Amino acid sequence: MKGLVLSGGKGTRLRPITYTSAKQLVPVANKPVLFRVIEAIRDAGITDIGIVIGDTGDEIRAAVGNGKRWGVQITYIPQDAPAGLAHAVKISRDFLGDDRFVMFLGDNCIQGGISPLIQQFGQSAHNAQIVLKQVADPRSFGVAELDDNGRIERLVEKPREPRSDLALVGIYMFDHHIWDAVGAISPSPRGELEITDAIQWLVSNGHAVYPYIHEGWWIDTGKKDDLLEANRLILEEMTPSVQGYVDRDSQLIGKVIVEAGAEIINSTIRGPAIIGEKTRILNSYVGPFTSIYHDCLIEDSEIEHSIMLEHSTVRGLPSRLEDSLIGRNVEVARSPLKPKAYRLMLGDNSSVGVL
Repeated sequence: MKGLVLSGGKGTRLRPITYTSAKQLVPVANKPVLFRVIEAIRDAGITDIGIVIGDTGDEIRAAVGNGKRWGVQITYIPQDAPAGLAHAVKISRDFLGDDRFVMFLGDNCIQGGISPLIQQFGQSAHNAQIVLKQVADPRSFGVAELDDNGRIERLVEKPREPRSDLALVGIYMFDHHIWDAVGAISPSPRGELEITDAIQWLVSNGHAVYPYIHEGWWIDTGKKDDLLEANRLILEEMTPSVQGYVDRDSQLIGKVIVEAGAEIINSTIRGPAIIGEKTRILNSYVGPFTSIYHDCLIEDSEIEHSIMLEHSTVRGLPSRLEDSLIGRNVEVARSPLKPKAYRLMLGDNSSVGVL
């Protein structure tokens, strides 16, 4: 079997972070989401992986390389325009051939990986298997309706009155019949070849399309609050370890990871939290559900329930910073200048809360 990861898209819901970075490379618990996807596919026994890339392709290539660090072989498949998930499948035919494959959206996090799914599909005669998850409000998702035999009968995109609470997660298994499906469908009203239309074509033409209902958590990390939630869930599952330096005046409480080269000086870290390589925490408090990436500085400040990307600084804040996503090379500091005022330089689509 092969793996196909979709890592294009502009990440508009994560702007301004994604003006300068691919959304799939934003770290959750100090590891880019795309890396977690590659690891999930590798851990399921698949080592031949294609990555569909778009405008951020150069950045994806630089970060992922040839896949050697994970023991996999990476093939890059450029997509000229974001023309739909089914289009991404269609342009990957030379790579996939007639092999069965798993398609995984590169900005998704899923608890427990996909090994059970791969095993079930590999031992079956199914033509397709679609990962579904029960959700409280299906109206924001593609929704699958099942027949009396447990097969997928109908897919509805963002229904106003859902007849099912089973949402499409963004992980799909296909055999070679998908080529007939993507060749038969037409662009949707938004001008894209929709994967839901291709799956519906398989169903309508008598192919065996079954669900795999995921019992654990699943997060689409396309928005800030979703990233913070994925960060919270992953941090809760991690094993504490200290590879960096913690002085005698500091406290680590609960699940805390201090990576190599990090320094904790006269500070309290209350887990679950992770402090990245070569990051310094001075006279500060880092609260639960916080991920500080590498080469950062936090001094005379408090931060919790936040994600802070590399080479950023938080210094001298008069009150606690929380529920925040802080980008790369950012400085958040109390200004010594008078008169006292908020002095900001913000990118488009920024959001700031002040006292």
